Amino acid sequence: MHHVIRRAVRTAALLCFIATAPAHADGTLKLEAPKPNVAPTPPMGWNSWNKFDCNVSEQMIRQQADAMAASGMKDAGYRYIVIDDCWQKSRDADGNIQADPERFPSGIKALADYVHAKGLKFGLYSDAGVLTCAGRPGSAGREFQDASQYAKWGVDFLKYDWCNTGTRNAEAAYTLMAKALRESGRDIVFSICEWGTDHPERWGPTVGHLWRTTHDIYDGWESTKDKGNGMTNILDMQAARGGVSAPNAWNDPDMLEVGNGGMTTTEYESHFSLWAMLAAPLVAGNDLSKMDADTVRILTNKDVIAVDQDPLGQQGRRALKEGDLEVWVRPLQGGEFAAVLFNRGKTPADMTLKWDRLGLPGDRKADVKDLWSKKVTKGVRGSYGSKVAPHGVTMVRIKAAP
Repeated sequence: MHHVIRRAVRTAALLCFIATAPAHADGTLKLEAPKPNVAPTPPMGWNSWNKFDCNVSEQMIRQQADAMAASGMKDAGYRYIVIDDCWQKSRDADGNIQADPERFPSGIKALADYVHAKGLKFGLYSDAGVLTCAGRPGSAGREFQDASQYAKWGVDFLKYDWCNTGTRNAEAAYTLMAKALRESGRDIVFSICEWGTDHPERWGPTVGHLWRTTHDIYDGWESTKDKGNGMTNILDMQAARGGVSAPNAWNDPDMLEVGNGGMTTTEYESHFSLWAMLAAPLVAGNDLSKMDADTVRILTNKDVIAVDQDPLGQQGRRALKEGDLEVWVRPLQGGEFAAVLFNRGKTPADMTLKWDRLGLPGDRKADVKDLWSKKVTKGVRGSYGSKVAPHGVTMVRIKAAP
């Protein structure tokens, strides 16, 4: 998050702590406790940053939890309410992390209890640096103390950022916090937010449950000089990363922007469809208490969510790219497939998915369900065609005949 505001901060306490942490002979940290199986499918939830930035408060978080429970989001599978940066203010005399008393007067434990009472799960944010990206206290040198505190508060999910880390080694820093979380006495989803710069796909599957593959997403169709990674640019960065993503270990192309206003309804449908094809964590980033009908319709499309949450856990791949036209395919449990016909262009396009892209014989019949229109076409032989809107998708689920 906002890596451009990083500060190169080093502390003697941090270096001493790392030096004394248990390690293998080659210097890598030991992770004696196994990684808890708390993310067999990509986590689904909500995070405060994309919409609210630093403007977080206990009242707002309760409002979002209420909306998740009442809007159909919970019924669709969303579970995590995660407070991003700026909830923390200081440390007490014993070094314990403290919430901002003005914004969170009841404390984090009471807020976690409120979220849990809604049948939801609760998440927090910290940073591997001495300071967070917004300049609040980070966890460097305090990993075990903070992890213990999070467990006492009832935290279920930790997003761990990478600002103000100085010369720290990313794998070592994240392994240290992973060890602290596993020894905290509570199973906590560990979300690695290292921005993909130090190849987290190589070590992330052992250390965490999900790892960011890019810098922050921008609520727009494509990247601009001053606003960062647009949706399609992040999509392109995922095309070659599918091999490491699997149950309990997910590539994370960053949070959803659906409903935040920077893209059209058609573009948000594409965004949501393609993230589902990527087996990405579905973490909404909009104001859940003020959703229009299209935002609710997109975020709660159970057919698309079922693709994202498919137990096989295999990330989709780009099987064809011809100019602005792309075909993405994904195998699903039980021998079914999902596919997206994606039109990046500015005019409608007639597109075709041939069965050989799925590894099926050309003469095989299959039933095809359009996951947005809900239309089912039975006994389709060889290929499936659709006119795809500009910046739009046709997303289908395919069940081949015996």
